[in-house]
Amino acid sequence: MIDVAVHGALGKMGRQVLSTLCDAADMRPVGGIDAMAKTDRVSLPDGSGEIPLAPTTEKLLERVRPNVVVDFTNGDAAPPVFRACASAGVHIVSGSTGWRDEDLEEAGRLAEQGGVGALIAPNFALGAVVLIHLAKIAGRFFDYAEVLEAHHEEKVDAPSGTARAIAEAVAQGGDKTFTRQMPTKEPVPGTRGGAEYGVSIHATRMPGRLAHHELLLGTAGQTLSLRHDSINRECFMPGVLRGIQYVVDHRGLVVGLENILDL
Repeated sequence: MIDVAVHGALGKMGRQVLSTLCDAADMRPVGGIDAMAKTDRVSLPDGSGEIPLAPTTEKLLERVRPNVVVDFTNGDAAPPVFRACASAGVHIVSGSTGWRDEDLEEAGRLAEQGGVGALIAPNFALGAVVLIHLAKIAGRFFDYAEVLEAHHEEKVDAPSGTARAIAEAVAQGGDKTFTRQMPTKEPVPGTRGGAEYGVSIHATRMPGRLAHHELLLGTAGQTLSLRHDSINRECFMPGVLRGIQYVVDHRGLVVGLENILDL
């Protein structure tokens, strides 16, 4: 059995991960970490019992030693988890977005120094990973590319990590910076959205949505659209389970779920 603790255990994604672990044949939840913890134990979603809960990774590791910590928080809260886990020899799977380049570099060093496996992925939905893979293939055939993404109103970062990953993938596939047509007049500044690699990125935030990403590609006389919709948080769980199974058997940092799949 792989013993797993969840960082962000009281959040929506954290509760979904705990629920999935309760049903996994080769894993079990053994602890939770959440900055909002008010008690020292938390009930499992399936009603099968309680597990230790702590406000920090360090405090949880004083009480229980998991094989893996799964982190679903944000780019500010995740790096301290890496530091604590790597120094304790605990593997890490992170779905947090908003990582800075310097934090990713530090995470790689810590994983190597601690001899642990680590995976950081902006999206654990297998369909979104396939979209990123297809973006690399399609990029070289088109001159224009734009990304549209929509999330719920509580998402803290915009654009999403997945939207940025799509823009990077399509640019890598085409080995170029795309043409970004700008208007002669822009009565409302910023209407064309942000941009990376010449790819315009447009983000919306409102209730009633979870996660939606669409890549629009264009060239003379034709367009191509690639779209992925996450309907509920269950769609991320097969990718999370694959990530857990991967890190216990590998050492060092991998960024992107696509890098552990046969694509």
